[in-house]
Amino acid sequence: MSDSKVIVSLDFPDGKQALDLCQKLDPSSCKLKIGKELFTREGPDLVEKLIKSDFDIFLDLKYHDIPNTVASACRAAADLGVWMLNVHASGGRNMMETAIEALDKTTHKPLLIAVTVLTSMSQEDLSELGINRTVDDQVLLLANLAKESGLNGVVCSAKEANRIKNELGSDFCLVTPGIRPADSSSDDQKRIMTPSEAIAAGSHYLVIGRPITKADDPLVALESINVSIS
Repeated sequence: MSDSKVIVSLDFPDGKQALDLCQKLDPSSCKLKIGKELFTREGPDLVEKLIKSDFDIFLDLKYHDIPNTVASACRAAADLGVWMLNVHASGGRNMMETAIEALDKTTHKPLLIAVTVLTSMSQEDLSELGINRTVDDQVLLLANLAKESGLNGVVCSAKEANRIKNELGSDFCLVTPGIRPADSSSDDQKRIMTPSEAIAAGSHYLVIGRPITKADDPLVALESINVSIS
């Protein structure tokens, strides 16, 4: 298993483009994230192919459904051999507890983390949903619920990482998207940090997409980020 803190987000419309990139990357230098679009198009075959190539896979499907359905989906993901998967913390305690109980019974037990508040969401977005807490307070509430439910960690913005680490402990895994090197565009992310800032704030793993996948030389871009956080 790679000890890299960088998770490269494979935000591609098809498996060929994803595999073309992965052939340029070293499994010891990064992990990979497969999300909804790529998984929906290519299915489990791509996941298994990349695992056979020694990559650790974060299956980012953000399960949010009735407890038994989520638990069954988590078992199926574990059978694929993924390193980590996630659910929405807003699915509630029962859903998360049922999911972790299902994984406890699997031969291969991946890390299970929960999404708190998407990094694309602003305070105004929460207000439109009828949530009157600040983004920080909502993230912390959901992170607490995830930890109490037995999950290994959460997805959060690096801007919330320090507070979560201080309140929930340094062993609670924090996975942070919205990471952009200083010279990169923020794209559609609103709560962002540089890689070194995020690690200093308490992030365990950094999800990084376009700054690597769209770089002229993805391997050089990845190596530069790894150096900046080493």
